Amino acid sequence: MTQPGRPALAGKTVVMSGGSRGIGLAIALRAAADGANVVLIAKTDTPHPRLRGTIHTAAEAIRAAGGTALPVVGDIRSDATIEAAVEAAVEAFGGIDICINNASVLDLSPTTEIRPKAYDLMQDVNVRGTFMLSRACLPHLKRAANPHILSLSPPLNLSRRWLGAHPAYTVAKYAMTLTTLTLAAENATDGIAANCLWPQTLIATDAVANVIGGQEAVRRSRQPRIMADAAYDVITGPSIRRTGQTLLDEGVLREAGVTDFTTYAVSGDEPETDLFLD
Repeated sequence: MTQPGRPALAGKTVVMSGGSRGIGLAIALRAAADGANVVLIAKTDTPHPRLRGTIHTAAEAIRAAGGTALPVVGDIRSDATIEAAVEAAVEAFGGIDICINNASVLDLSPTTEIRPKAYDLMQDVNVRGTFMLSRACLPHLKRAANPHILSLSPPLNLSRRWLGAHPAYTVAKYAMTLTTLTLAAENATDGIAANCLWPQTLIATDAVANVIGGQEAVRRSRQPRIMADAAYDVITGPSIRRTGQTLLDEGVLREAGVTDFTTYAVSGDEPETDLFLD
């Protein structure tokens, strides 16, 4: 139980895949502001020409925000990396309270153009990574006071528009969602919440800039902070209150009483609705 006057995530331990930049880092910093312990599993050990930040700059930012950072350099596709990160988290902090499946690969190529290597990468990171990290955290989540699994994946929109838009990516992201929903059902009696969170609009990340539409798309985006605020609301709520749901950031915040979303906008342009949403 959170003590009165004590931040909700103070002393809590969050294990996250990815998190060197973008939405994952924003969520990590929001948790760090409460004094959380944040364990990051990410590959970016040295600066990348097209991507901002490394796991080490993220760890520095987490510490500066008030949290404790434990960076684990490795690939979420590696079982050894996952095992090492979970063991390090438990050894350093005594347990795990929250598992966030943030790592994801984006390739919008149509079926005839998707490279087999890219298809396999999306399956391994988005789907297998989500399953295996959650699996490794589960024994420790069962002992936590308010355990949560949160995956950054979309609602299952089965309209022809989205099924046919970019099948390889759609399959990977929908499978990430299905993985989370199955975990919610399987672990409901243990009080472990497992939910999905997706942005209502495009979010200003390197993925949007590099893959979806360049700086014009970034201008029609919201800041990653909106996803961080929504994720914070989900993972600080009672785990018995909400599980097995596919949530949108704007919907979560509206339910929490937020009515003004202009503060999250990158520019004065109307934010563009994100993928998989009609």
